[in-house]
Amino acid sequence: MTDELAIETHGLTRHYGKVEAVRGLSLAVERQCITGFLGRNGAGKSTTIKMLLGMIRPTAGTGRVLGYDIADPVQSLQIRRRIAYVGEDKGLYGYMTVAELIRFTRSFYPDWQPHIEAHLLKAYQLPPGRKVKAISKGMRTKLALLLALARRPELIILDEPSEGLDPVSIEELLQTLQEVRAGGTSVFFSSHQLSEVERIADRVLMIDHGQLVMNTRLGDLLGNYRNIVMEFGAQAPVPTAFALAGVERLRIKGRQVWVLASSNVEGIVAHARTLDATVQVTPVNLRDVFLDLVREAP
Repeated sequence: MTDELAIETHGLTRHYGKVEAVRGLSLAVERQCITGFLGRNGAGKSTTIKMLLGMIRPTAGTGRVLGYDIADPVQSLQIRRRIAYVGEDKGLYGYMTVAELIRFTRSFYPDWQPHIEAHLLKAYQLPPGRKVKAISKGMRTKLALLLALARRPELIILDEPSEGLDPVSIEELLQTLQEVRAGGTSVFFSSHQLSEVERIADRVLMIDHGQLVMNTRLGDLLGNYRNIVMEFGAQAPVPTAFALAGVERLRIKGRQVWVLASSNVEGIVAHARTLDATVQVTPVNLRDVFLDLVREAP
C-alpha cells in the first residue's frame, strides 16, 4: 500500500451462501480527498464498508485501510482507532442525554477537538439536556456526525450521512466535510443523493452488482464524458458497429443510438456520420452517468 492511499483493496469478495455480494472489488482511495461511493440499493456498498471496518471478513481478496490489513484482528483494531464511522444504525446510547454522550465519547479520544464540538452543537441545534432516545432521527444523525467529526480522525467513513437531515442541515454537513478535508482528513461516503456527491466529491467510485463500474476524478468525468445521440434514417446498425475506443455504454432503440463516451468523442462522431447519422453531443452530469452505468449492468 502506498502512503498516498487511505483505502486499497485487491479482488475483495464476499459471499453470503450462493449470493456474491461483492465480486473482485479493487479500489484505490486517495488520502486527503472526498470520495463518493455510489451504487443502487443492493449494489454492495454497505457490505464493502463492513469489510473495510473489520465487521465482516472477506471471502477472498485483500484490503488495507490507512496501511493496516482489514483481515488481521490486531490491525483492524488500529483501523478503528484512527477512523470514524457513521452508519445507518447510529449505535448511540439512548439512555444518555446528548451532553452525557458527548462527554462519554470525548473521554476516549485525546485528540478531541472542542471547537468542532462547540461549532456543530450550535450549528445542528442539538439539545444537550434531552435523552438521545427522545430526539428525532435527524437529530440522532447530527449527533453521530458530531461525535465522529470532533475526534478529528485520519479517515471518516459515512454511509448515507444526509439521511434524515433537512436541507439546511445537509448544507451544513457538506460544508463541514469540506472543512475537515481541508484539515487533512480523508472522507469516504456513500450516498443516494447524487447532487450532494457532485457538489463536494473529488473522486467518484461506482459499483453495481458488487463490481466496480467507475473510478474517476469527478472533474475528469464532467470535463471529458459526453452523451452522444445518433439518429439514422432507417433501423440503427448492430452494436458491433460501435465497438470504438471511448464507448462506455451503448443503447439502441429503433433508429436511435445513445452512447456514453469517456473519450474519443470526435472519432465516435466522425464514425457515426460515415454511417449517415445525425449526431447531437451534450455534456453529462453525475446522474446521467450513474443511470447509464447501472441501467445495463450485467
